[in-house]
Amino acid sequence: MPGKPGSGKSVRRKSELGAARSAAVASESPWARPRRRSREREIKRDAVILTAARAFQRRGYHNTSLDDLAALLGVTKPTLYHYVTNKEEILFECFRTGLDQIRAGLREADASDAPARDRLALVVRRYAAAITSDFGWCMVRAEDQDLSHEMGAAIKALKSEIDQGLRRLLRAGIGDGSIAIATEPKLTAFALAGALNWMGHWYRAGEALSSDEVAEGFMVLFGVGPATKAQRGRYNGRSKTAQSSGRKE
Repeated sequence: MPGKPGSGKSVRRKSELGAARSAAVASESPWARPRRRSREREIKRDAVILTAARAFQRRGYHNTSLDDLAALLGVTKPTLYHYVTNKEEILFECFRTGLDQIRAGLREADASDAPARDRLALVVRRYAAAITSDFGWCMVRAEDQDLSHEMGAAIKALKSEIDQGLRRLLRAGIGDGSIAIATEPKLTAFALAGALNWMGHWYRAGEALSSDEVAEGFMVLFGVGPATKAQRGRYNGRSKTAQSSGRKE
């Protein structure tokens, strides 16, 4: 029997609507993509932090306003408040971003089976790269007192973690014979960190030496070379005594 008039059109219409719905689901509605929205917000927030780090380096922290940052980003000042609370938070994130680069190097070194000197060299290279990055100025030239007590304490804890990591690698190097130093690991760690931090004052892109070459030069300058058998025995004996007494080196 012939179908009712218009029944074919009705079937086609339903089919088209079904296809349209399927296409909509496949392409995903913007309201149904929280992960993507979160990622886009993260990208924009990172752009705010990076732009601020560069502006602080050129103009100084106190001479850079949120209005300046908004103009550099091509957005309104109220837009910035979707990503940061205030300028202090931006400075804190600049500090933390740079320090996190060094901490990532420490984690990689701790996970490696290479001799301790090679692992220390990796961390020192990462340290130099962080100091000479866009975040280097914040790490070494911005003042901790520009941060609240809580934020300042958090940054101090991250710096202490890095210091302890350097000491740990120096001690491991003396123990495995890959490192020989003329003084205590604590003093060598301070000297290395001090020299690396000072790069933030003098190093500029395009220098004759790369940041990696400067890092290795500091390793040589501070005598971080292979340990002698006598040095290993002397340090290992002292280390065991410290451990048994519960004293930190």
